[in-house]
Amino acid sequence: MKAFFIGLQFLTRLKIVNQTEWDIHDFGKSVIYFPFVGLVIGAFMAALYWLLADYLPIQLLALLLVIFEFLFTGGLHADGFMDTCDGLFSGRDRERKLEIMKDSRVGSNGVVGFVFLTLLKWQLVANVDPKFLWELLLFLPIISRYSLVLSIRLFQYARPEGMGKAFAVYSPKSTLAWATLFATLPVLYFRWDYAVFLGIGILINFILNSYISKHLGGVTGDTYGFVIESSEVLLILAAIAMGFTVL
Repeated sequence: MKAFFIGLQFLTRLKIVNQTEWDIHDFGKSVIYFPFVGLVIGAFMAALYWLLADYLPIQLLALLLVIFEFLFTGGLHADGFMDTCDGLFSGRDRERKLEIMKDSRVGSNGVVGFVFLTLLKWQLVANVDPKFLWELLLFLPIISRYSLVLSIRLFQYARPEGMGKAFAVYSPKSTLAWATLFATLPVLYFRWDYAVFLGIGILINFILNSYISKHLGGVTGDTYGFVIESSEVLLILAAIAMGFTVL
């Protein structure tokens, strides 16, 4: 359980057990439980929706859901998304792109990317069929955090060191197998709805990480966040394309 609580504290603002000392091996083991961390995030998102759905118009509720997710995760993935936008779309050579991504300052590409990300998430969530929305809010974070496991275990790290490197080096060899098992468990309840979106999420992960690896020579901690945020937007878009829409 210690590894799970470390993962929960790292990926969210929720601190059930306050971990003040981070053992690098426990840090690596926490990767196994990322789909469960996604479940916790999704449960809070779905609960917020059910609590407010009868009282707020969908446009306002959708905006609150997007804001809540950013706050609940501490903006961790959004920060990686912005840094990746700054470097990946800078038009510079590979080494310069990686240097730009390490810069703590946010550039114009990052700002524009974040604005588009927020607006897209807001409007896409607002246009999902309310009968299906609670399910989507619940299992999207599970799929996107499982996608993080795929990024860590299946793609080469671009830097010689970094926090993301610790995940790749110290996560057990059985990490992918266990995380895949945990990530597929919701199929028992959601059945084909979840299975289809899980498959789409895996495909999106491979496309995005292959593109990133081609231009950066591998993945980084920042690109992990970029893939999570981009995956969620694309999965909501897929839901609308598949007919789960109010239009």
